[in-house]
Amino acid sequence: MFGILLLLHVIGATIWTGGHIVLSVVVLPRVLRQRSPEALLEFESVYEKIGMPALIIQIITGVLLAFHMLPDFSQWTNFSHPITHVLWLKFSLLFTTFCFALSARFRVIPNLTPDTLKTMAWHIIPVTILSVLFVIVGVSFRTGWFF
Repeated sequence: MFGILLLLHVIGATIWTGGHIVLSVVVLPRVLRQRSPEALLEFESVYEKIGMPALIIQIITGVLLAFHMLPDFSQWTNFSHPITHVLWLKFSLLFTTFCFALSARFRVIPNLTPDTLKTMAWHIIPVTILSVLFVIVGVSFRTGWFF
C-alpha cells in the first residue's frame, strides 16, 4: 500500500509542479509581453482540470503517507522526532500555497485585466517556487536533508 500511495503522490507532484513550471517559464512571459489576460485564463482553465485533482491527490496521499511514517497522531506534534519537522514544513508550504490560491481566485482573477497581470504574476511565481520546494522537502523524507 505504501508504494501505491507514494506513486500517486509523486505523479500528483509531477503534474502540479510541472504545470506551474510551464506556466511560469513559458506561458507567463508570453502573457505579460502580449498583455493578454485571455491567454492566461485559457491556460488556467485547461490546466485546472488536471492540476487541482493532482493537488487533491497529493493532499490525501500526503496525509496517508504521514500516518504511515508517524502512525500515532500525537507524534505529529512531537518536534523531537526529526520527521515531524519535515512534515510541518510540508504543511506550511501547503498553507502558504492555499493562501495564494485564495487570493488569486477571489481577489485577482475576478479583476484580471492587462493592467493587473503583474499582480497575477506575483501569485504565479511564488506558487511555482512553493511547488518546487514541496518536491525538495518531499525528497528529504528519504534523503534526510532537513533532519
